[in-house]
Amino acid sequence: GRTFVTKTSFRLLNTLTLEHLGPGPEPNITIFWDPKLPEAYKRFCARISIDTSAIQYESDKDIREHWGDDAAIACCVSPMRVGKQMQFFAARVNSAKALLYAINGGRDEMTGMQVIDKGVIDPIKPEADGTLDYEKVKANYEKALEWLSETYIEALNIIHYMHDKYAYESIEMALHDREVYRTLGCGMSGLSIAADSLAALKYAKVYPIYNKDAKTTEGHEYEYIEGGDDDLIVGYKTVGEFPVYGNDDDRADDLAKWVVSTVMGQVKRLPVYRNAVPTQSILTITSNVEYGKNTGSFPSGHKKGTPYAPGANPENGMDSHGMLPSMFSVGKIDYDDALDGISLTNTITPDGLGRDEDERISNLVGILDAGNGHGLYHANINVLRKEQLEDAVEHPEKYPHLTVRVSGYAVNFVKLTKEQQLDVISRTFHQGSVTD
Repeated sequence: GRTFVTKTSFRLLNTLTLEHLGPGPEPNITIFWDPKLPEAYKRFCARISIDTSAIQYESDKDIREHWGDDAAIACCVSPMRVGKQMQFFAARVNSAKALLYAINGGRDEMTGMQVIDKGVIDPIKPEADGTLDYEKVKANYEKALEWLSETYIEALNIIHYMHDKYAYESIEMALHDREVYRTLGCGMSGLSIAADSLAALKYAKVYPIYNKDAKTTEGHEYEYIEGGDDDLIVGYKTVGEFPVYGNDDDRADDLAKWVVSTVMGQVKRLPVYRNAVPTQSILTITSNVEYGKNTGSFPSGHKKGTPYAPGANPENGMDSHGMLPSMFSVGKIDYDDALDGISLTNTITPDGLGRDEDERISNLVGILDAGNGHGLYHANINVLRKEQLEDAVEHPEKYPHLTVRVSGYAVNFVKLTKEQQLDVISRTFHQGSVTD
């Protein structure tokens, strides 16, 4: 289609320049990116991203094909037709924790509690060599996701029925067309952990660590669960190499695609309040820290209690081949399985982007064009040095306006909690578009 870029488009972006408002979490501006945009506009966007880290980018092609030209971002990364559509918000499920439930027969790895009714899923027993079988775990995982989706949708139907009954948003709905297209904005967290753990089970040897062993092993890193059964699996020992999501390796990336498609498929089969159409986002905002706090260790090596990667991001530090392979991996996820948005938060150092401003702008434009061309739906762009963030933790008074993009929106870094700040610092800081 033809471009809708006007002088006003430049004026709106110009409010974010250092000469005007400067960097800040608001306004949360989204650029609908397409390689066919005017070159001057693309370079202007890139310059502001480099200076402020205050812009997110979403695929104009995906949005236009599914929602038309007159669409806008209504919630973090979620597109909607303006005045014709609304969303029943549905937060997200913990897809990674469901994998641990699948292995433990529906028991919680942190408490030992039987969460999924006994008998729905049998605990996985190790093979003769002591390892866990990939196909058996995968079959159990599908059963766990089936239970999870039913519990999820039942809760959401109740929530939105009662919300409409007691707090119907009549003023907002008065601004919509008479016939409104309703979606149920479901979501998922823990994608990268689930994908990497499945890859470990498939390509390496994964040995379970049982609660009884955690109790008896001196100095063991796995914590004994009081009240938990002796055969409760509380950790894993993984031997051998395995591919990981985020390096443009189909072996791992296809597993991530399968997880997303399976979760969406389980949700789609269920009846929804007011016949809303179920959609899905892969987005965590800053709650990835809380998900990690309440989840145990994984076959992938992800440690108990540590933050999840945000949104659809690869695990922190595991996307080691550069920014473009990371984008290409995320771009393989089918947008039809996540119409509410697939969020990727990138951080690249200024030196990794180029030697001077002109080179950095050209390279960032090229990176965004390439990611978009490989199916990437969304990109948060942070151009930052890790040392700058570490200094901001110790001396917040020096950085009152330091803005970073998290999963779906921008925040003032010094206003994050200490845990959230350390989570941002622990993420991958790419040193270039492609690295060895």
